[in-house]
Amino acid sequence: MSDRSNSKPSIRTTIAQAGHFIDSQTGAVIPAIQPSTTFARKEDYSLVGNYIYSRNGSPTVAHAEGLLCELEEGFETRLFASGMGAASALVETVESGQRIAAPTIMYHGVKAWMLRQQAMRNVGIDLFDAADPASLARAIIPGKTAIVWIETPVNPTWDVIDIRAAADAAHAAGAILVVDSTCAPPAISKPLTLGADIVFHSATKYLNGHSDVTAGVLTAREASPRWEALKQAQIGLGATLGSFEAYLLIRGLRTLFLRVEQASRNALALARHFEKHPKLAGVLYPGLESHPQHKIARKQMTGGFGGMLSILVKGDETQTRRVAGRLKVFTPATSLGGVESLAEHRKSVEGPHSIVAANLIRFSIGIEDVADLIADLEQALAEV
Repeated sequence: MSDRSNSKPSIRTTIAQAGHFIDSQTGAVIPAIQPSTTFARKEDYSLVGNYIYSRNGSPTVAHAEGLLCELEEGFETRLFASGMGAASALVETVESGQRIAAPTIMYHGVKAWMLRQQAMRNVGIDLFDAADPASLARAIIPGKTAIVWIETPVNPTWDVIDIRAAADAAHAAGAILVVDSTCAPPAISKPLTLGADIVFHSATKYLNGHSDVTAGVLTAREASPRWEALKQAQIGLGATLGSFEAYLLIRGLRTLFLRVEQASRNALALARHFEKHPKLAGVLYPGLESHPQHKIARKQMTGGFGGMLSILVKGDETQTRRVAGRLKVFTPATSLGGVESLAEHRKSVEGPHSIVAANLIRFSIGIEDVADLIADLEQALAEV
């Protein structure tokens, strides 16, 4: 039995205890909400503390940022009012004439914003096939590409991109690598330790985990001019998180490891059960040994394979939507990463310009009894 009496607690312990928080005045073990938007000065007009105005920072938000930074093993973390707020601020740092390399299939909201910047500010967008490393390499233009943006796993096909290889390719061309790790939270994967420069999350999803907070987060591996520009863009855009949302996010983070581990176990069990189902053309999940990037996933997703998977129904769009509509335990709703299981016909959500397969249903697997989830999908497929 090892002696840990003088060692630093593990990250699981730190997060479960919200940074071993104990209020110095009351002894309370739950962090309080500090809702003030403005902060007083002393007689000599120096600051009483470290805060001026809540758009620039506040105590509750700073507490959440500190926990997230420690989780990611990063240099600094910034919380935003939404995932799109975080992504928009980062894209804002790309100058006219510079370029962004990004996957063809990715979160459609971020992709749409990037393409808008191409039209409005002459920011070049070069799209690549996430399943093809050679396609990624071709999309990076030395001296012109400023940001290589990857999702891994890729929503909603769950292709896995080799983070270290992508980082090497980006750095060789003078670009930075940004990893959207929303679907592989830090209980599973830590992109900064694999060479990424910035990691992005929609904190609405797994980090909060209760479907009651909208938030985004960026964490940097090290200081840089782009990171400083990002912080100024955040303040200028007003994309800052409120104290109440930060409080709820801290609440959610405390159970991150438990939630993600259970969701991952459930998703793997579901994927294995339906992998060769006669009503399905395929199950997309990186935890399956049949997944084309399973070896990469095992290498960089060290805490499990996550709670996200998709199925391909043997049928057309109408039949696929009928399957989604017959689900009773799964809730038909967008978003992901909560304790409850969700299902959605992704093409319907993204709209007529979506390039997602019409026979794909995306699942966010929660922490329920997996037998109930399996039975629900079985009954929904029964009449296909």
